Amino acid sequence: MKKNIMVCVTQQKTCERLILKGNELVESEEDKLFVIHVVNEKEKFLESYSDGEALEYLFQVSKESGADLTVLRSKNILKTLIDFAKDNEITHIVMGVSPVDKALSSGSIRLKLQNELPDVEFIVT
Repeated sequence: MKKNIMVCVTQQKTCERLILKGNELVESEEDKLFVIHVVNEKEKFLESYSDGEALEYLFQVSKESGADLTVLRSKNILKTLIDFAKDNEITHIVMGVSPVDKALSSGSIRLKLQNELPDVEFIVT
């Protein structure tokens, strides 16, 4: 079965581990790896020099893993992630653990994604 793997990243170099985890899931040339970062329209895109440096670093890691890094601005981050997943027929989503996930809150973006994308396998690392 062909895999379409979506890795959700932020503007932090530590997200490299998520991209590498997504790359581990690629088993054949038919499998595709997508790396995505969605920025809220109301927030500054790059608040500091280190944000730009981190994004450039993640772009390079994505490229080395055979993926493109897609950066989108949106009023509704959740809807944008869901639409991207549906448009690209995503089968797996790799995400980091957020403080909200640790608290097992119903407000977790991961839980909301899982509710909207029930056929997608989630890997939280």
